[in-house]
Amino acid sequence: MANQREVILITGCSGRIGFKAAERFSEKYQIVGFDVFLAGHLPDVEFVVVDMGTDESVREGLSYVRKNYGGKIASVIHLAAYYTFASRWSGQYNRITVQGTERLLKGLQEFEVEQFIFSSTMLVHKPGNVGERITEDSPLTMAWGYPESKVKTEELICRNRGNIPIVNLRIAGVYDDACHSIPLSNQLQRIYENQLEGHVFAGDVTHGASFVHMDDLIEALRLCVEKRKTLPPELTLLIGEPNTMSYDDIQRLMARLCHGKEWKTWEVPKPVAKVGAWVQQYVPFLKKSFIKPWMIDFADDHYCLDITRARKYLGWEPKHKVEETIPLWVKELKLDPVAWYDENKLHAH
Repeated sequence: MANQREVILITGCSGRIGFKAAERFSEKYQIVGFDVFLAGHLPDVEFVVVDMGTDESVREGLSYVRKNYGGKIASVIHLAAYYTFASRWSGQYNRITVQGTERLLKGLQEFEVEQFIFSSTMLVHKPGNVGERITEDSPLTMAWGYPESKVKTEELICRNRGNIPIVNLRIAGVYDDACHSIPLSNQLQRIYENQLEGHVFAGDVTHGASFVHMDDLIEALRLCVEKRKTLPPELTLLIGEPNTMSYDDIQRLMARLCHGKEWKTWEVPKPVAKVGAWVQQYVPFLKKSFIKPWMIDFADDHYCLDITRARKYLGWEPKHKVEETIPLWVKELKLDPVAWYDENKLHAH
């Protein structure tokens, strides 16, 4: 075989999480990365072009793994999935996320796989109320395409795993020291540019969502792999920071750092907000807004996570806090706004 080191297969390996995981784990493991396109280069990591949306491509990719690395895989970290903010529903969710996972699991039955990690999302849960924590046993929702696809895929994995031990990681919103969080980067832009849109919110400003730093997520993945022989055969874990900042808290912190002053955010009725979002989306000559009309229904969803189970099984505890990382973003943004916007794929208004 090409290498005697234990093999980890990472799907979605050219993505932000996949590339970081490959970089980290390649120090100890032989990494084989599947992705529909290849971005960047890592020494000792083999990238293979695989389209999760077709039977033939997945079959060929797994055949390549068997031929070059044998029939044993220490862990499959399945990150490849479809995601879009453009619309509430898309057939791609089913084709890529649900059916793609089914294709992969079917092919993996011919291997000896010690672990299958699925990157799910905390959004599979119904939002909670302020003061209550969501656990892995809290009610689920399929209110829009992304969480629906993850719920369906989690169920599919349980049905089709065969003898493969599985871990479903329900992950909070991911950020890093350069931000790379679409909601948070857009929120910071609105405040930095002092946009009118940054002063209104279609929901309860005391609500918020949990986030997790990229380094903490990679550490959770590492612990899953390292402890794979001692974990239960079916395990679901919430991965996120246990303290949730409210939307208003984030607004005020960003404003103080950007402008040195307090920031007032007015709550507006959802029907009014939807009209405003529609106008910005479809009226010519107006700058397109990140906020689409369909998002308004979920504006004040509240997610505060109970990570007791991740602590118990992994010994995992996040070392970063989003409130301590926002100052890094603002510092870099002020130093070079053009570079920061480019890094976060933003356009100046």
